[in-house]
Amino acid sequence: MSDSPPSERGSPVPGGGPLRTVLAVIAVLALLVAWFVRPWIHGLVYSLYTTPMLAVSVVLAVLAGALYHRLAPSGTTIENIDGEGGDAEVTPFRVAILVLFLSAMVVSPVANVLAGATMSDETLAETTEVDELANVDAGKPRIVPRAVAERYASNTLNRPRYRTAGTDISVVNGTPYWAAPLAPDGLFNYLTLGQGGTVLVDMTTQQANVRTVDGDVAKGIGTAFIRNYRWHLLKTGTYLADYGDPKMVVHEGEQYIAVPYTQPEFHLAPLPHSTPQWGGVALIDSSGSVEMLSPEEAANNEVLEEQALYPETLARSRVAATKYRNGIVNTFTSHEGEIEVAAVPGENNDQPFYVLTEDGPKYVVAVEPYGDAQGLREVWTIGGQSGEYEVYRPGDSLFGPQKAADLIRQSSTETDWDRFYPAEPILTVIDDREYWQVRVVPEDNSGIAYVAFVDARTSDVREFDDTPEIRQFLRGETPTEGGEPSEGQVPSLVVQRVATNGTVLETMEVYGNQTIQVSRGDTVNETNATAV
Repeated sequence: MSDSPPSERGSPVPGGGPLRTVLAVIAVLALLVAWFVRPWIHGLVYSLYTTPMLAVSVVLAVLAGALYHRLAPSGTTIENIDGEGGDAEVTPFRVAILVLFLSAMVVSPVANVLAGATMSDETLAETTEVDELANVDAGKPRIVPRAVAERYASNTLNRPRYRTAGTDISVVNGTPYWAAPLAPDGLFNYLTLGQGGTVLVDMTTQQANVRTVDGDVAKGIGTAFIRNYRWHLLKTGTYLADYGDPKMVVHEGEQYIAVPYTQPEFHLAPLPHSTPQWGGVALIDSSGSVEMLSPEEAANNEVLEEQALYPETLARSRVAATKYRNGIVNTFTSHEGEIEVAAVPGENNDQPFYVLTEDGPKYVVAVEPYGDAQGLREVWTIGGQSGEYEVYRPGDSLFGPQKAADLIRQSSTETDWDRFYPAEPILTVIDDREYWQVRVVPEDNSGIAYVAFVDARTSDVREFDDTPEIRQFLRGETPTEGGEPSEGQVPSLVVQRVATNGTVLETMEVYGNQTIQVSRGDTVNETNATAV
C-alpha cells in the first residue's frame, strides 16, 4: 500500500470543485453585468463586429502562442525587461498578446483601405451624373449658420435648470429650423431631471426668431443614462447598428427624436471587411416608445416629412471614399483623378450641408482635386429622404468655397476681418447659375452681419444685409441698389431691437411711404423712412 499523498496518487485536489464553482459564478455575474451595461460597451463590440479581419489577428495570436508552447524551451526569459536589470519569463500567453497587438496594428489600416475602395465602387455604381443642379427653394432659404443659431438659442433661454444641448436641422410645418433639446443643467438636475422641451431657431431669417416647444421627453438628449435616448435605444432597438446624431422633430406639437443609423455589409474578397449601409431610422416619441423604420418606411412616415433621414456621416464618408476611384495604388502614389471633400471656413459646421431645393431636401457636398488645388471638381447631392446620389461635374472652371471666402474678404474692405469671419459657404443654384452663398458673422457668433453671394464662374460678389433682399435674390430677382428703393420691394429702413449681449431680438422693416415714431418718456420724434 502506497504512503504517497492523495494528490500524488492522481486524486482531485481538495477544494478544486468549490473553486470551479466560484469561477463559474463569477463568469455568470460578469456576463450579467456586461449584458446590463451593453450600451456602454457598444462602441467596442460594434468595432470588433464590423472588422472581421481582426479574427485573423486572433487566429494568428493563438497559433503563435501554441507554436511557442510546443517548440520553445521552457523557462525562457527576457533580460533587463524593465530597464533596471529585472527579467521576465516569456510565456505562450504573452507571445499571443504581443502577436495580437502587432497584427491588429497592421490589420486595421488595411481593413479601412479595403472598405474605402469597396465604398468607392458601390457609390460610383449607384450614382447618376446630371447636367445641372436643382435650384434652391427660395421660400425656405438657409440663412442662419449653426454657431449663430446656438448663440441665439442660449441667449434667449430663460430656464435656469436647463441648457441647450447641440443643434440639428428640423423642418416644422415646411420651415427649416435649428432644433436644440433642452437638457438638464448642473449635476443635480442632470441626475434628477429629463429633457424639458425643444428650442427652435428659424434659419430662414437673420433675426433671432426663437420659440420653445414645452413638454417632457421621457428618453431624451443630454440626460443621465437612465433617461437617455441612446441607452434606451441600445436596450430596446437594434444593438448591432451604428446610430448617428439624434434630431429633434416636432410634429403637430408633439416631440420626437429621429436617429438615422447604418448597418454593416460584409465582403469576403480580397480580404474580409465590411462597409456601412443605410439601415433606417429609429423614431422615439415623447413617452420613450421606439419604432425601428426601414428607409422606405421612414420616407413614408408623416412625422418625418422633409426631415433629414439619410445619415449625414455616411453621405460624407461615401463621397470621400471615391478618392479610390482609380485604385488603391493610385491613391497612394500618383493621385491621378483623386478628389477630396473641400474644407470650408466656419465654426462648428462642415459638409455636407442640408438644403431645401425645388427637387426636395438634399445634402450638398463640394469636392476639389487632391492636394493644393482649390477649384470645384464635382458637386455631389444626396437625397435627404431617398439616399439617391447624383454628381454634377461642371464643364467650365469653377472655384471652390475657400476661394469664395477669399473673394469676399477682398471685396469687403470695410469689414474688420479681425472681428468677423466668412462661414458656411454653400453652393447655391439660382436660375441655373452657381453661386457660393456665404454668411459673414462676428467672432462671437452673436448675429449675421450680411450674406454674400459669389458667382462661381465670374467671381462677382453681391452683398445683402437684410432678409427680404436675400429672398429676392434667391428668387432670381435683382434687389434695387442705390437711391430710394421701390415701394413694397426693398425696405428703406430696418429697425432692430437689440439685447445688451448683441442679440437681435426683433426686426421691423420700414418702407418709403412710411414714417417711424421714436419715443423716450413723454417725448415723441417722428422720422420719415427715407431719412436714413
